[in-house]
Amino acid sequence: MTVGMFARKWLLKLRRSLLILLVLAFLLPLTACSLSQFRTQAAQVPRLVQTSTTDPKTFNSITSDEASSNEILALMYDGLLSTNGLTGELEPGLAESWQISPDQKQIVYTLREGLKWSDGEPLSVDDVVFTYNDIIFNEKIPSSSADIFRIGEAGVFPTVRKVDDRRVEFTSPEPFAPLLRFAGGPFLPKHALEKAVKTLDPAGNSQFLSTWGTDTDPKQIICSGPYVLKSYQPGERVILQRNPYYWRKDAQGNPQPKIEQFVFQLVASDDASLAQFRAGGVDIEGITPDYFALVKREEQRGRFTIYNGGPALSSQYLSFNLNQGSRNGKPLVDPIKSRWFNSLAFRKAIAHAIDRPTMINNIYKGLGVPQHSPIYIQSPFYFPPEKGLPTYEYDLTQAKQLLLEAGFKYDAQNHLIDADGNVVRFTLMTNAGNKIREAMGTQIKQDLAQLGVQVDFQPIAFNTLVGKMSDSLDWEAIILGFSGAGIEPDGGRNVWSPNGRLHVFNQSPGAGQPPIEGRVVTDWEAEIGQLYIQGGQQLIDEKRKEIYAEVQKLAQAHIPMIFLVNPLAFSAVKNRIEGVRYSALGGVLWNVHELKLSNQ
Repeated sequence: MTVGMFARKWLLKLRRSLLILLVLAFLLPLTACSLSQFRTQAAQVPRLVQTSTTDPKTFNSITSDEASSNEILALMYDGLLSTNGLTGELEPGLAESWQISPDQKQIVYTLREGLKWSDGEPLSVDDVVFTYNDIIFNEKIPSSSADIFRIGEAGVFPTVRKVDDRRVEFTSPEPFAPLLRFAGGPFLPKHALEKAVKTLDPAGNSQFLSTWGTDTDPKQIICSGPYVLKSYQPGERVILQRNPYYWRKDAQGNPQPKIEQFVFQLVASDDASLAQFRAGGVDIEGITPDYFALVKREEQRGRFTIYNGGPALSSQYLSFNLNQGSRNGKPLVDPIKSRWFNSLAFRKAIAHAIDRPTMINNIYKGLGVPQHSPIYIQSPFYFPPEKGLPTYEYDLTQAKQLLLEAGFKYDAQNHLIDADGNVVRFTLMTNAGNKIREAMGTQIKQDLAQLGVQVDFQPIAFNTLVGKMSDSLDWEAIILGFSGAGIEPDGGRNVWSPNGRLHVFNQSPGAGQPPIEGRVVTDWEAEIGQLYIQGGQQLIDEKRKEIYAEVQKLAQAHIPMIFLVNPLAFSAVKNRIEGVRYSALGGVLWNVHELKLSNQ
């Protein structure tokens, strides 16, 4: 788990309601005493506090899938490599260097000298080999961690072996670029966990699966990151203490991190976090566009700064169903509409007719930028418009010209009709309850009316929408988005591979589904799919950038997905926190080891 994963909301909170304290003091004196003692300590110990809306379910980094636990574990474990929160580039972590073989199938990491676990025991190559061979690749220890290491159609794991006391080698059956980042992640202490891994319970399961739960003595949980677990009080807070054996030091040789304690205060909701921040009890708060103006007015009085991290790692897009196939002799898409959707001129015209500037101003309160690429702007693999990425600026004149040149025309009522006289009208769907997408759909309906296109906008239940996209394939146009893929472009492979499970604009049948007759995969689709394979097989970043530049140019040239808007990422941070280098990619705390608290 790299520091690049600190790109989530970071908050802090102490419950300051006098009424609640009085009630607790009367009914629960021990709890009140504990809370009072916590606040007294807070004034004496340098500590940074954020909030979490859920309790951790485990402190085991392999078996944990909960976001709250991952936020905590991100501070407790370092990886072989780290990610620069500003650039997204890989940097040394517990490994001081790495080397890729000429055939790009092997990566050798060299660990730093003198590394130690939080209990003072040596941290070594043996721990790395143990984590991968005995835990992650262990079929008796199922986890999502294993899935990302399955390579090729056969899902083969890489081999991991000790080269010498400081070097560990990962060998892939074929070049696989994501392995560099994935294998550079965190690992666990062999001396503390080997017995649990090898011991089976009466059901034949490894005891490791129940190791390091929330009831474990914090002293037994051994870490490699900047912080170790000090205490956990369910429903109240998790306190992390500075790791005395952490490897990082500042330029003067002083130990890091500089902040003594890190506290996760457990709250009921995100709204409660914002309320506590505005009341002065929270140090860090993520700010959404709808609350930006409100919080901005309080910046000086509240002694905080709102940082703009640039475009967030998310996407919103409009897509047409380009599938030309049939099931049981019935076309998946009305053949008349399918001809429109598969017309490049039609898609380009629709892209030019969507008023993104108004969308940004009205829906995102001015706090967004146009999106033009399937790869996030924050990714080092992003290919920008100034280098040649095609874009589609709002231009109704250009949109109409494209349609007329493609054989469309207008009737007496100024409705757009095709060459056969069919009125251009289609249904646009999105998931009901998503206010941003519902607002986008409403505006797109209005924008396309200016083009003479009639849009029936229908927000529907998310599960129903997913069923249409993945099972029945009964849809015409959708507004959806992606998030969470990070900066590794291979995360988009299942979207752009012609047979990928998220290749929504021309979906192939899934396992057990009825076949599709006459499905057409275009040359550009196949080419993008092949480029993703090549990108995964290339471990040299500069060469990968060239490959993914071609992906982005092709995707924008044929626009099966019309990308819309990226919101900007904002966080409000109390001025007493020094050394903040905020970005949408890294968040507030990607360089947590460098942060310090002023005396103000």
